[in-house]
Amino acid sequence: MILLYELQRRMGNLRPTATVVTTPTGVRYIERSTSSVCVEDIAHCSQQLDPREYGFVVDTKPDSVPACILSDFLYLGSQDAVSADNIIKYKITHILSVGIQTPEVEWPLPVNCTFLPCLDLPETNLMNYILPASMEFIEDAHRSQGCVLVHCNAGVSRSPSVVIGYLMQRRDMCYEDAYNLVKSWRPCIQPNAGFIQQLKRSD
Repeated sequence: MILLYELQRRMGNLRPTATVVTTPTGVRYIERSTSSVCVEDIAHCSQQLDPREYGFVVDTKPDSVPACILSDFLYLGSQDAVSADNIIKYKITHILSVGIQTPEVEWPLPVNCTFLPCLDLPETNLMNYILPASMEFIEDAHRSQGCVLVHCNAGVSRSPSVVIGYLMQRRDMCYEDAYNLVKSWRPCIQPNAGFIQQLKRSD
């Protein structure tokens, strides 16, 4: 009883709080809570925010410039980088699409396109299928003196993991060196925790 009394006394001294809650549909609420002396009497009220107010920065700029990871051979980007202009500008001969299909269009130059299904989840197994198939495709571009663009949806997790894996397996880099090289040319990369663990285990 003494502990319950102490909890009730301290609850009565708590300041009211306000928390912004965003639902999966993007609707935002401010939830406010106030407490009285009794624990059972905690009151909640919510207020829906104006839908024009956003809890995040809306980035409408296309991420269309691929990062050159290895000089004039290996490029990394998002799906926005897959464009006819970039095919011509960077002399792209191969496109490796990780987890997202390359749009079926008529390119201005012959392009060898490959799609690898891959979910951006920590439990996705990179080592058994994704990396071996990627290595062969990238090496094919290198042997033919072509240029390869590796991309996924945002160019943040899946495709950077493939490029890091390539640098480790075919360029004899340790994980840290490969990660730092890719990060230096594309600062937004952030492979998910599962991909990082798998890559480090293969080091």
